[in-house]
Amino acid sequence: MHLAKLHDSPEIFHTLQGEGPSAGSPAVFIRASRCNLHCVWCDSDCTWNFEGTPWPHENDALPGTAKHRQSAVTCELDPAAAARLVLAFNCPRVVITGGEPLLQESGFLEMIQQIRAAQPDCVFEVETNATRTPSADFAAAVDQFNVSPKLSNSGVAESLRLVPDALRFFAHSPKTWFKFVVANPADIAEILTLRSRFGIPHERILLMPAARNTADLDRRAPWLAGICRDLGWRFCDRLHIRLWGERRGV
Repeated sequence: MHLAKLHDSPEIFHTLQGEGPSAGSPAVFIRASRCNLHCVWCDSDCTWNFEGTPWPHENDALPGTAKHRQSAVTCELDPAAAARLVLAFNCPRVVITGGEPLLQESGFLEMIQQIRAAQPDCVFEVETNATRTPSADFAAAVDQFNVSPKLSNSGVAESLRLVPDALRFFAHSPKTWFKFVVANPADIAEILTLRSRFGIPHERILLMPAARNTADLDRRAPWLAGICRDLGWRFCDRLHIRLWGERRGV
């Protein structure tokens, strides 16, 4: 499996889930490298924004920043080794994130099976952009899918970010929660259209402010909370930003 790297180690860390319906729960995160989408505001661009790649990112214009050297931010780990590292934390919840984990589905399935053999009560969450439909075996092994379809605010072409068959699969799975990153009020109309087009359950929609720091959260949270109240959707804060800012590996 290709994983993001924090310093000289795979990005596997014990923390609190910061987003979604299980926010606040202790969890071990394992971050996959590689993504098939390249959102301009991505807060994990170390997984794809490598030297020599053509995709733009909002950090590219900041003084003193540059695209990542791939060998410095990625590593390869076999599923058995990943399972051992995760099990060392003795935590009952594992969040597989990215990047896009479903690009490496077979490796993560093997890791899940090895962890569950040693820790049968472990709960597995997968964060995905909903552009790939999981296999039957992978879908059965995962307890919760945190699906974040990308809106036009991502800067990604609609033909790449909306895959109808995959979206319909997740919309009909009782394991799925839909988490939308909202940057401005115009995004709400787009979410309403997606809900209608793909049959996304109303009660499974969460709206999350697009934010990299607490100032951004505080600026967007009040109006987004009001929209959630009025439309009957759940507001999703970003606990990890409030606790640790933009630091990785916490």
